[in-house]
Amino acid sequence: MAQATPSHPTACLALADGTVFYGHGFGATGQCVAELCFNTAMTGYQEIMTDPSYAGQIVTFTFPHIGNTGVNTEDNETADPVAEGMVVKWDPTSPSNWRATEDLSNWLAARGRIAIGGVDTRRLTRAIRQQGAPHAALAHDPSGNFDTSALVALAKGFSGLEGLDLAKKVTCAQTYQWNEMLWAWPEGYTAQEAPKYKVVALDYGAKRNILRCLASVGCDVTVLPATATAEDVLAHKPDGVFLSNGPGDPAATGAYAVPMIREILDTTDLPIFGICLGHQMLALALGGKTIKMNHGHHGANHPVKDVDSGKVEITSMNHGFAVDAQTLPKGVRETHISLFDGSNCGIALEGRPVYSVQHHPEASPGPQDSFYLFEKFAGYMAAR
Repeated sequence: MAQATPSHPTACLALADGTVFYGHGFGATGQCVAELCFNTAMTGYQEIMTDPSYAGQIVTFTFPHIGNTGVNTEDNETADPVAEGMVVKWDPTSPSNWRATEDLSNWLAARGRIAIGGVDTRRLTRAIRQQGAPHAALAHDPSGNFDTSALVALAKGFSGLEGLDLAKKVTCAQTYQWNEMLWAWPEGYTAQEAPKYKVVALDYGAKRNILRCLASVGCDVTVLPATATAEDVLAHKPDGVFLSNGPGDPAATGAYAVPMIREILDTTDLPIFGICLGHQMLALALGGKTIKMNHGHHGANHPVKDVDSGKVEITSMNHGFAVDAQTLPKGVRETHISLFDGSNCGIALEGRPVYSVQHHPEASPGPQDSFYLFEKFAGYMAAR
């Protein structure tokens, strides 16, 4: 089944069930195949496209005004876009923002990322909600020549994200230091020159704004590759250990990450803080399990309840897997839950300065209700 074909379509999105969407291509030409998800954030498309957690995914934006603020050199969450492609309702307009240095289409083209505009994103989002995140092939050809049968077959042949370790593909190649703090008017980004705590951050696909948040609460951050061992971590004599966000199946990444975390838990009393994939890694290390979600959580308007205080935080989220709260062992308690579907959004190890959350308190993009979680981490390190 195909949507009404626009005049002179130059892009095509084909789902594994045979549904085909036509539209106007922008960005790079060619084709890609990935899992298709949707994101409900109203701002931050540049941050979303460069978030390493989107590796292996094409992002449908439910907000129609994508591209109107252009892109700049400061808002990337990693060096280049990681999401495979972009699907939007309206074709991007010329950018209108004082920080813009380039328009979205040229930025995508220069970095090999394909996009399609003119798609009925409401219909597409409803299909994802009802049927789960589909496998999809996205093609952009200025001449408008598409072999839809071949594209559907390509989507059907995609292996999916289950069982896939993508952290190794997006992690840093070597250890590095980070001292840049959060952006603030009018200085922009400034350096942390008087850190109080030495933190080792495991990079499973770390966003730059997470590292900035750590620096902003007084951390001297050393970033290690995802495959670092406990010996590697402890060689830096840290005051705390941070487990970053990242893409793929946590069970697959856990094959090498979980033994490292368990060793740190068993041999030290260091504070440990995890976000997103790092949350899932910690849960696995503590004896819990993770599950693949129907369509995941992707957006900047997700209500999360703090179980202890009853406080509701509006949060940013990006995950397709979740911790199964029913599998958490004794001594590991659930601290946060999603008010959308009741899924787990946080855990803590009783009697230890060890905790993690599924949502993104660095808020890039998104609300800043949860920044206190970084201050909590600093507080644990100060109390040692």
